[in-house]
Amino acid sequence: MRIGIDFDNTIACYDGVFHKAALERGLIPADLGGSKNAVRDHLNGSGRKDDFTQLQGYVYGARMDLVAPYAGFDAFLKAANAAGHELFIVSHKTRTPMMGPAYDMHQAARGFLEARGFIGDAGVRAGNAFFELTKEEKVARAASLGVEVFIDDLPEILSMTGFPAGMRGILFDPDGHHAAIDRFERHASWGSIQSALLGG
Repeated sequence: MRIGIDFDNTIACYDGVFHKAALERGLIPADLGGSKNAVRDHLNGSGRKDDFTQLQGYVYGARMDLVAPYAGFDAFLKAANAAGHELFIVSHKTRTPMMGPAYDMHQAARGFLEARGFIGDAGVRAGNAFFELTKEEKVARAASLGVEVFIDDLPEILSMTGFPAGMRGILFDPDGHHAAIDRFERHASWGSIQSALLGG
């Protein structure tokens, strides 16, 4: 089976990361809620939208060391490899931030994967990780790879035309944001995805 996997908010978990990074930069009060949305709403609401835009570039480009993989992803990789499946990471993001320093966010994401051993013999082959610039290019890449399953946290990605006919779309929804959507197979954890795809 050829399995495609998104990166941001599917492999990489940003829970609490934007709060930590915003505190580092003195952008928010310490007692502000820890979610990314709380940070965004605080900055946008105080007329500092550009600060939030630059914060995103800082996190995705310079502070991936603050980010952790979702629980169970490592075990899924090992089990999928042991079962002989071919894994691909197919994501999309601009290469550099819209504002602020020109961090290479594609290389930062690769560095995250390499540092945790997710690229290589025990994980995804070195040539099987792709970071595209647009959603359309992401879907085109997945199609060119002939993925049979694609795992993403965004239903709009799984809804896009261009995916291979008959592809199994899996919606990764750890926080239950898409409970009302029944078009796709929805899972709240990597353990659940592992059971659904690999059995056991």
